[in-house]
Amino acid sequence: MSLAPADYGLVVSELGRDPTPAEEALFENLWSEHCAYRSSQPLLSAFDSDDDSQSVVVGPGDDAAVVALTDSTYITMGIESHNHPSYVDPYDGAATGVGGIVRDTLSMGAYPIALTDSLYFGSFEDEHSRYLFEGVVEGIADYGNSIGVPTIGGSVDFHPDYEGNPLVNVACVGLLSSERLVTAEAQTAGNALVLIGNTTGRDGLGGASFASEDLSEDAETEDRPAVQVGDPYTEKLLIEANETLIDEELVEAARDLGAAGLGGASTEMVAKGGLGARIELEKVHQREPNMNALEILLAESQERMCYEVAPENIERVRAVAERYQLGCSVIGELTESGSNYVCTFDGSVVVDVPAEYLADGAPMNDLESVQPELEDQSDLPDRALETAFESVLASPNTASKRWVYRQYDHEVGTRTALRPGDDAAVMAIYECETGLAIAAGSNPLWTSAAPYDGARAVALETATNLAAKGAQPLAAVDCLNGGNPETPEVYGGFKAIVDGLAHACSDLSVPVVGGNVSLYNDSASGPIPPTPTLAMVGTKDGYDAPPCGFTGVETNADTEAGTILVVGDRALAGDRAKLGGSEYLAQFEGSDAFPSPLDSEDVPAFVDTLTAVANAASTLAVHDVSHGGLAVTLAEMVTDTGADVTLSCEGTKASAAELLFHEQVGRVVIETTDPDAVRTAFDGVTPVHEVGQTDGTGELTLSVNGETLRYDKSTIRDIRSRIDRELD
Repeated sequence: MSLAPADYGLVVSELGRDPTPAEEALFENLWSEHCAYRSSQPLLSAFDSDDDSQSVVVGPGDDAAVVALTDSTYITMGIESHNHPSYVDPYDGAATGVGGIVRDTLSMGAYPIALTDSLYFGSFEDEHSRYLFEGVVEGIADYGNSIGVPTIGGSVDFHPDYEGNPLVNVACVGLLSSERLVTAEAQTAGNALVLIGNTTGRDGLGGASFASEDLSEDAETEDRPAVQVGDPYTEKLLIEANETLIDEELVEAARDLGAAGLGGASTEMVAKGGLGARIELEKVHQREPNMNALEILLAESQERMCYEVAPENIERVRAVAERYQLGCSVIGELTESGSNYVCTFDGSVVVDVPAEYLADGAPMNDLESVQPELEDQSDLPDRALETAFESVLASPNTASKRWVYRQYDHEVGTRTALRPGDDAAVMAIYECETGLAIAAGSNPLWTSAAPYDGARAVALETATNLAAKGAQPLAAVDCLNGGNPETPEVYGGFKAIVDGLAHACSDLSVPVVGGNVSLYNDSASGPIPPTPTLAMVGTKDGYDAPPCGFTGVETNADTEAGTILVVGDRALAGDRAKLGGSEYLAQFEGSDAFPSPLDSEDVPAFVDTLTAVANAASTLAVHDVSHGGLAVTLAEMVTDTGADVTLSCEGTKASAAELLFHEQVGRVVIETTDPDAVRTAFDGVTPVHEVGQTDGTGELTLSVNGETLRYDKSTIRDIRSRIDRELD
């Protein structure tokens, strides 16, 4: 890519001259969609990043957000996409996505304690999609396992519209004490800029601009030089070195070298502080000969950090870098407010521009949007109940993801209290005796069927995942993925998911404290579905949480029955069961309207009540109902403890398929020894239906409108093991 003529004209007008080649390249990258959010920033004001409890310490705009758990214990939250690189080189593209979000965490003074990855691929039946899937998972596993940060959750979805453009969205949570907080805001003129970490090479050149254009059919070969190559062992050394630098109070400000490399990190740091800088590019430690100024500025070589260091601390910083066998270069210094961002190379000035104009001067796009048309006609397929049940259960979208998460070390660090495979993971924050629940994901079937309501459903489902483990939702970050925003229909769908997510998080009183936008996710196959990945955290007292599987009541003699309740199901209460956006329709085709999520005023009471019920001593198990509907939820809950369940609707003629497979969110299945207490708790909030009892059979007996299905746990496991079976 090159700087667009209109942008070039603006730069010439600002500078009063033509830009140098290095300046033009910097503007091209820092004014790209990937860095400047030119098409999305006008929409992002819909999000509320503050909260009534004043727990948000650092909101959007830094490398990661910071949220207070107590006055002295903070967490960081960040999320990023590595979509285009993961198509070109799935292993390195995904691995460096992990590395980048971890360094965003380090730059705030935090230690990374948990990762989630939300992954989206083309059809599972497609050979190339499987190649990308396997490569991405391997890259995430190798990098995360090597640096010792547990991958504790996420999601995997398959949809034909990701065929030419998969999505890899990675979130990271870090932990720090309040006195360790560092930001990317440059502090004091006269302080040094110090580059620590890996050597700088030519890998990743132009990565920011590459991420801001549609993928071509030849992207896997033509764009490979734009993909960074990761080194997790250097990253692990950088993690520990960063800890030492923070412990010894040697850092005034910090920034990860990600998009646009050194040019991006240093410019943004200087601009945030309202200062200038003078950088000598030849002082950057390099691994390739004869690198020019532009290459040194824009290379996105991994495992590098830029620090602001007081002059009296430079030698101590050098010593720390040497102790951890990391490169260290004093590359320049901060200059007074009002001075320019200046880079020299071998004595010649190659960049001399106002830092704020470079970092924040990109003009915003005023794009046309067309609201998506929603399906309102019902044309439902008619399939035998047994066929439908087994097909939905075996779909790669609803099947077990054990093949994925068993490759991740999810227990390193000894904080993982509830492991992957449940509605949410729970991390033990021993410092304040708090359980931190984490859930992340999206659903492209929902947001394709109804972008606005689908995004609202994603937010409510994520909050329900936390509440089902007894955690009160606290804060969220999002990764907003869309196609080419210059296409009105695509931009309309993207705008709808932004508004839907923002409105739902407002209903939940969950501040969206940071995020990432990835547009131009188009290929020869067309645009991706509008995809709002949401990563949300919640807190609870202690680290215990009800499991998602049936347990029964253990006694000395036998396993007694627990009562099975379905909470929040409007279809069982007599409303029409809408199948729009469901896995059932994806399997068998057809059309229907998307089921609307809860009304805004009903959301807080539902989540608060569920949180309290999940923490009750009489609650044996809780599982969110979403992907695949009640059919998948009940099947997933069968363990050595089985269940005898009967479903019937009150006053309607909903089919068995509609009752089993609709995906209205805001529902849970609860196993309890005190059903009356659950009914009382939810009275006036949402309907509660008693549908059966657990038993010691290890079988699911499911009667729906007079039809009966019966499956034991082994058969269910075999049906749901499709990914393991076809990839091992």
